[in-house]
Amino acid sequence: MSMADPLPSGLLEACVVVGPSNDKLKEVYESFLQENGSPLPLLDPEVLQVHAPPFVTKGSVNEPGVGNISRTQRRFSFIKKKNDRHLANAGKAKEETTEDVSVPKDLDLVALPQLCFPGCLQVSQEQLEEKFHFLVFTDVFGNQSHGVVLQYYKPVQERMLNHRFLSKLPRLYSAYGICIISKHPYYNALKDCLSSFYVSSLLGRIKTCQNTDMEEEVKDFSAKLALVPIPPPGRLHVMFTLRPVTIVLPSKEDKHHPVIDLDLHLPFLCFGSKELLQIISSILTEQRMVFFSSDWAKLTLIAECFMLYIRPLRWQHPLVPTLSRQMLDFVMAPTPFLMGCHLSHYEEVAMETDDLILINIDEGTVSSSDYHELDLPGAPQTAAECFKRRRKGLQLHYDLEVLHKAICRDANELRMQRRCWQNKLNGDIQNITLELIVNMFRDVADHLNYEHRVFNTDEFLKTREPGDQPFYKKVLETHIFHSFLKDRLDGKLDTFTRMEQITRTEDQKWKASLDFCRRRTVKEMALKNDRPDTGLNKRLGMSLPNLGGETHPSVLRHMSPTKIIPEIPLNIPAEPVKMFKLIDFPPPLSYPHVCHYFGDLVLQLNKAISATPPHDSNLLARYYYLRGLVNMLNSKRLDALSDFQNLYKTDMEIFPEELVRVLVGSLQMEEKAQAERRSELRWLISKVKSNDKSEHVESHGCVKKFKLPKSPMQLEEFVKCTQESGIVRDVATIQRLFEALAVGEQKQIDPEMFRVFYTFWKETEAETQDLHLPDEVIEHLDSSECVYKLSNSLNTSYGVGKIAMTQKRLFLLTTGRPGYVEITKFRDIEEVKISAAPFLVLRIPSLKIKNRLKKEIFEANLKSECELWNLMVKEMWAGRIMADNHKDPQYVEQALTNVLLMDAVVSCLQTQKPILALSKLAYYERLRHEAPMIIPKPTAETLKHKINPSQNMRSIQSVDVLLYTPGQLTFSADLDGNPKLWCALSCGKVVVFDAVSWSLLQNCIDLGDSQLNCMMGLDGEQLWIGSQDSVIYIINTRSMLCHKQLTEHRGEVTDFALEKLSHGPSQAQVYSCSADGTVIVWDVPSLKVKRRVHLTCDRLQSIQVHDNLWCCARDCVMELRHNGCLLRKISLQEDVKTKASAFSRITLHMERKQIWTSFTDSAELCIFHSSDPTKPPKRVTLPDCCGVTCMIRVKDQVWIGCSSGVTGLSKVVGKIFVLDSESLVVEKELEAHEDCVRTLFSAEDRYVLSGSARLDGKIAIWRVD
Repeated sequence: MSMADPLPSGLLEACVVVGPSNDKLKEVYESFLQENGSPLPLLDPEVLQVHAPPFVTKGSVNEPGVGNISRTQRRFSFIKKKNDRHLANAGKAKEETTEDVSVPKDLDLVALPQLCFPGCLQVSQEQLEEKFHFLVFTDVFGNQSHGVVLQYYKPVQERMLNHRFLSKLPRLYSAYGICIISKHPYYNALKDCLSSFYVSSLLGRIKTCQNTDMEEEVKDFSAKLALVPIPPPGRLHVMFTLRPVTIVLPSKEDKHHPVIDLDLHLPFLCFGSKELLQIISSILTEQRMVFFSSDWAKLTLIAECFMLYIRPLRWQHPLVPTLSRQMLDFVMAPTPFLMGCHLSHYEEVAMETDDLILINIDEGTVSSSDYHELDLPGAPQTAAECFKRRRKGLQLHYDLEVLHKAICRDANELRMQRRCWQNKLNGDIQNITLELIVNMFRDVADHLNYEHRVFNTDEFLKTREPGDQPFYKKVLETHIFHSFLKDRLDGKLDTFTRMEQITRTEDQKWKASLDFCRRRTVKEMALKNDRPDTGLNKRLGMSLPNLGGETHPSVLRHMSPTKIIPEIPLNIPAEPVKMFKLIDFPPPLSYPHVCHYFGDLVLQLNKAISATPPHDSNLLARYYYLRGLVNMLNSKRLDALSDFQNLYKTDMEIFPEELVRVLVGSLQMEEKAQAERRSELRWLISKVKSNDKSEHVESHGCVKKFKLPKSPMQLEEFVKCTQESGIVRDVATIQRLFEALAVGEQKQIDPEMFRVFYTFWKETEAETQDLHLPDEVIEHLDSSECVYKLSNSLNTSYGVGKIAMTQKRLFLLTTGRPGYVEITKFRDIEEVKISAAPFLVLRIPSLKIKNRLKKEIFEANLKSECELWNLMVKEMWAGRIMADNHKDPQYVEQALTNVLLMDAVVSCLQTQKPILALSKLAYYERLRHEAPMIIPKPTAETLKHKINPSQNMRSIQSVDVLLYTPGQLTFSADLDGNPKLWCALSCGKVVVFDAVSWSLLQNCIDLGDSQLNCMMGLDGEQLWIGSQDSVIYIINTRSMLCHKQLTEHRGEVTDFALEKLSHGPSQAQVYSCSADGTVIVWDVPSLKVKRRVHLTCDRLQSIQVHDNLWCCARDCVMELRHNGCLLRKISLQEDVKTKASAFSRITLHMERKQIWTSFTDSAELCIFHSSDPTKPPKRVTLPDCCGVTCMIRVKDQVWIGCSSGVTGLSKVVGKIFVLDSESLVVEKELEAHEDCVRTLFSAEDRYVLSGSARLDGKIAIWRVD
């Protein structure tokens, strides 16, 4: 491979030796002898050596001294003077020679010496102890490198003077530094490497005063580190030995998360909870911060810990945790920064600069440089209290943890024991700090508009506690928060998203699924009533399993609909870790020996892969990744690409896209020709090139703040503005709202009218949030009910009070001592009308509501609000009727949205007669009169429920495929035991519902833009999905992430079939077919292709297994042996061709020896006899059917989904016919959807699930007789 390629070379990026020049040391020593003990000066350090990969090249094999490490120029060179070396021919004319030293392009050799000796370089009369400190380097693009520096002292007089009595002279010691630099933050590991090198190579020489030239030894040490591969993300760590120390490189948690190789509890030892929260708040509000310590080692490690505490939020500004004495003017920068310097500069920095946050690590204090009280917004109170309680449960002292354990005899075993304890503690701290971030920003998603990428800052702030608002006002303006919002809008599934989802309460899950205005539920009101104000902090966030007699978690603040912080136990089990130990490094680091070393590593990885069971694909992926790195370092590019290709079948989540792109670009002509002959590599290379072309096409753009309009709006602008405001998302509803507000001939909305409308909407929302209901009222309501509308106080036939409207009922909130009188549930209404009630000589309009369960009629003198309430009640009544008829709760949600819009529109049109405008919003009431929906009895009796899988999408999607997975009998903490409904939508996304409550579990699993054609569940742990893009996507049902892809098909994947094998209870193989006629047989554990068959047909559509294989194409149905040999073939008969052009589906009912076939454009079914398909088939013609789209067998019935002809006022386009398989009679004709039925699936033969095309986009659940 070309040495210019930016491919990783291993752990080491560079090793730099820093110290004083020999000339300076000679000068200091002579001055010391002459002046007899005068103070020794501080020296400026210089770069003495630079070592960077590559250390060996293929060309060095033919050169003399093949055992030596070659030095090859790369990027640019650091010119090192050689006149410090005393050559044998010193008497010759002095010529200054130079030598090229390879230097990484981002390494600043000017600043590095100062950072290696931030307190200046000392010369001492005694040998001081060696010291370590740590560095972070950041380039202009934000890319970081990390350094560990070892400072040690060695005698300076040897070789400085030609003195015969050198041993009798006083001895001086000078400081030197070795800095190891890596692209990866392996602070502990790199420190261990330096410690091992110092003990094994440097210490003995220093004690015996052997100051021989150690440059070769440093190069040899550096070259070894360059051979160490970085472990892939996941649970495989790399271990290697530098005698006498065994060193471990931990892996990343995932590819988006940084490596954690430091002790995360260090800040917990240095600071109290109050100070920790102050520092985190300073970071989140982007203050100018300076850390101070008398120990240079603490500065970088403490700063890096805080950077990890705020993950997944990311610091966007300068990070320089170690400032040398010469760099102190950096703290004058006007922009936010995080820097660190020695404690001795504390007063100097505090006096020179205002508005700094000064953090004293040694004292554990946080203060301001203004000498005033620290003016820093505190962390949100409830999240902070939860954090403080969590901190108390941490065991921060290792000695207390191991008091009961026996002493380890082996030092490496002792280190491993300490590492295991530290890893567990690091995990606990990560969970606690992540929980803090989630509790701070849990409600952000409620105020985001994903389609227009808008965040409603003002409305978000209104939902915050008054005491927390200063914090949020500052945070909302930061780069950190802006980047966080972009990740939310981009649907990033990071640690924040996962923890926010697993810590949701049931109420929060329910409210997240609603697409209408949210209010405080009765349950939240009850909690507010039960909780005395003085007990807020005590009870907030208590661990749910330990609540005892308390039945509800407490509520943060009634203004926020999702402010319950469920403090669940965070004992999240850690994944078991596997260690891969590298073989010993080759003694002479020459090219042949290095190649042999890499070859032995590959053999070792081959053994590990062979010993790993196929079902442990997670571990296999890590071994493939590691082998790919080793092959790449050994210039075996095609083998490396093949290893990375294997990640598609094992865990594509760790697929290194950028690395593979560069690797593909480095292929030589011969290698490209070889890759073309290997189909899997040809596919991979073409995919890499296609990704390159489309890499910069899509740009998500920035996040906007919602702003009220300043100019008149036409319909298009009005739709956009209303969606951005968060009031309504549905376009059809917004269009009706536009018609209501744009009265008369004027077809535009004035900005002032929209401002009044928006203000009234938000004020009404706030008023109902502040509504207090006494316990006597709450006990009559369901826990999920919300009060959406409250009238003025008025006279009614039930007494004086206010009429309250929830999504389920009307009730009277009586005055005086508040009480509850139920008026009616919406489903119980029989009639609503306006009448004129006589009052003296006037007739006042009143509203009359007749309940079919009561004799008396409710009457209320609503005066000017009578027409509004009349339309609102009728709309809710109509919505409830439609919801009950269609078993679809979304009708009530939409009716409620219409009602709230009516209320807001009235406020905008006070000077005009609003009844015409309101009637435009009474959508369901109008439908009830214009086209009364009469649900046929079979449909009403069979239909159980409807759900909308597109509820959080920008537009309605077709339901292309459905799959039901049964629940788990055994419960585990990381697995939801309920059955699930998986729904593949036309946009290439999959949504998941709990099949017990029908609540949304997973909003979106994105599998690209292509249509998804088929799904199959496997072993309760895998979900296979076939796509139009020819890829089979495999989803892990626990994590709900797609980690595997099968790419062997070259046409769109159309169907799957599962065959249980007889030689093992859990053995199975999967058949997949694609439209081009290819059938592939898969071994399930290994995901290897067992067999491949190609059929000659017109678009292969489906495959089934019953003794033999049954394949359905457009032009024929085929029975095949398992080896692909054709047994029988059913073609379109001549008389059928006059009515139908192609088969659509087949269904096998072998108990009755039936082969059911249907057609894409015909209402006729042909049922063949399986023993002799040549016999004329039995035929059934479906009434009012244009073509069959799907067909399944359920018990002794066959359910058929089709598209029907629309007649009259009926909106029903998609019908389902239920046929008895024996009599071939249509038992039921179900009016299913307003668009054609796209898919059917049987849930344990108890229910049938149907999904419809885009105009309807609903899922219906049907009972099975």
